[in-house]
Amino acid sequence: MHSILVIGAGKIGSTIADMLYETGDYAVTVADGSAAALKAVASDGIKTIQLDFSDAVALQAALKGHYAVLSAAPYHLTAHVAKAARLAGVNYFDLTEDVATTRMVKELAENATTAFVPQCGLAPGFISIVAHDIASRFDKLDTVRLRVGALPQYPSNALSYNLTWSTDGVINEYIERCEAVVDGRLREVPAMEELEEFSLDGTRYEAFNTSGGLGTLCETLEGKVRTLNYKTIRYPGHCALMRVLLNDLQLRNRREVLKDILEQAVPATMQDMVIVFVTVTGERGGRHVQETYARSIYGQTIAGKQRTAIQVTTAAGICAMLDLLIAGKIENQGFRRQEEVDLDTFLANRFGRVYAGERLDWVEDHPGGKKRLDAVA
Repeated sequence: MHSILVIGAGKIGSTIADMLYETGDYAVTVADGSAAALKAVASDGIKTIQLDFSDAVALQAALKGHYAVLSAAPYHLTAHVAKAARLAGVNYFDLTEDVATTRMVKELAENATTAFVPQCGLAPGFISIVAHDIASRFDKLDTVRLRVGALPQYPSNALSYNLTWSTDGVINEYIERCEAVVDGRLREVPAMEELEEFSLDGTRYEAFNTSGGLGTLCETLEGKVRTLNYKTIRYPGHCALMRVLLNDLQLRNRREVLKDILEQAVPATMQDMVIVFVTVTGERGGRHVQETYARSIYGQTIAGKQRTAIQVTTAAGICAMLDLLIAGKIENQGFRRQEEVDLDTFLANRFGRVYAGERLDWVEDHPGGKKRLDAVA
């Protein structure tokens, strides 16, 4: 049994903890600064630690003795966890979309004797695995377009949006500059720009630049593709209203105010869906062809608790990468990229099957009476 420390007891951290614990293969401890959050996630089998993540000494001490640490903390705290993992000699995984943080993790991973696996969620994360898998089947690449959205099934406000995950993360994606490959070269482009519209299954959507969704894919494909970009999917009209808040009202410079406004005015919902949409064009067998991957994923019950689609997909991504490291499918030292994992290998994993449209189910077949995670169609 592998001992795992989950950093963060919020929506995603608690889902990760439940997923791992219910397999019967992991001893799970959750750390958070909030006693109330820890109380909500604690169970007979899941341990908890109240911890100030900015306390480097305490954080490093908490990591000792664990096989891996999985960070589900806000992006601005991720650096603390990564540094502590390097000092403690613990395998490291995170969900960050923050470009600067990932660059720092890459530096920390140099000559490390353990694995550093950042950006293990949906986007960045699974989306890079899909895009790289499709791209690898082309003789020559032209364009790779990645589009992902976590959306309410029943939008009912002017923003056509509900809060389904970290508000800090959403704001960061909407403000920070984005990486892209333009005319074969890696460049930075502004967030909330290059607005486009498209239809999927008869529904109209819009998509625009947001930061961090490509992960390390730009570095991997630079010089091999003419155009590579990532955009977030929303319902039409969302981008224009967010531009008013960010630019006209200058709330991009007052993130805490914007966060308070969004959390007080925009309701959360359990009725969401995740859309994954990847299109690759290029040459194959002497012909100019296009290949598209499209998937819609919905929430489900995990360990007796209803979880949203964004919780399930994000948690499944990082749990699958942990499983794959233990199984020897990922190299166990240094900086590891999401796109190093084969798509079929990921989807065959008990957690990764969520992305294939399967549900996670727990059956009473584990020795000792514990439930074991299984996946059935």
